[in-house]
Amino acid sequence: MLRRSLFNRVNKIFDVKAAMADIKDGNRLIVGGFGLCGTPMGLLTELQSQGAKDLRIVSNNAGVDDWGIGILLQSKQVRRMTSSYVGENKNFERMYLNGELEVEFVPQGTLAERMRAGGAGIPAFYTATGFGTVLQKGGFPIKYKEGQKGEVEIPAPPRDARNFDGRDY
Repeated sequence: MLRRSLFNRVNKIFDVKAAMADIKDGNRLIVGGFGLCGTPMGLLTELQSQGAKDLRIVSNNAGVDDWGIGILLQSKQVRRMTSSYVGENKNFERMYLNGELEVEFVPQGTLAERMRAGGAGIPAFYTATGFGTVLQKGGFPIKYKEGQKGEVEIPAPPRDARNFDGRDY
């Protein structure tokens, strides 16, 4: 009962400007939503107005050209995207292929586990999902050289691999 009464006293309503005030250039943000549902557009719109740059965004998708994270891509505020799916955003594709954006592709379940583990203070974990793929072996382009069609500037490093009880992770 005591816990409930303390929780009810905390003001959980924030002004959008106040909620975005501490976000600075280069911050890493986890942005919710699934596809175009549940996207925090009020917060993203304020973040666009606020002007923080070189953001590192972690989200399962990049929105579309003029919705969701797409508005931050349009204003060139995003340096790196960590995502599992980005297929609906043509501007994202253009920026990535032209060397204007770093991208780390992560399987959906692994992305969710990274967030859960990080929140629990777990610094690393192993998953069999990407074992044996280009995601585990390394070399996948995180960033292309700007103006150098197809030339890789930042390749993904190989991931650590282990075998537990006869199964590769």
